[in-house]
Amino acid sequence: MYENILLPSDGSEGMGPVIEHARKLADIHDATVHVLYVANTAALSDLPLESSWEGVNSALHQQGEQAIEAAREQIGEIPTKAAVVDGSPSKEIIAYAEDTNCDLIVMGTHGRSGVDRLLLGSVAGRVVRSADIPVMTIRVSGHLE
Repeated sequence: MYENILLPSDGSEGMGPVIEHARKLADIHDATVHVLYVANTAALSDLPLESSWEGVNSALHQQGEQAIEAAREQIGEIPTKAAVVDGSPSKEIIAYAEDTNCDLIVMGTHGRSGVDRLLLGSVAGRVVRSADIPVMTIRVSGHLE
């Protein structure tokens, strides 16, 4: 049923249950897990000009590599592919899923509500509304609000 499962990770603590769901589904379906980290460069457009773009971008990519490595360790022997991309998280998640023929997105949701959700939005919500493939959302542990 599934051949390519996309696992976007923001590297936050509590991603364990999300990674475990993706791992189990991949094991059952003999699928490849695509671990994706999106360096949210869209949020950095307001940085003062004197900010070091290279330094910020490098730090974001380093965080991405760490998030990918943590996911790969938990996934174990399941085949994985990984990428760090720049841009708006929801748009890049959907674009990556389309470009790599993923047939399922398994992603975490922080469970924000109220003012936090209005101000911060929801990457998972935007992906659910915009993706042409199924999206499974799992509450990131330790972030119940």
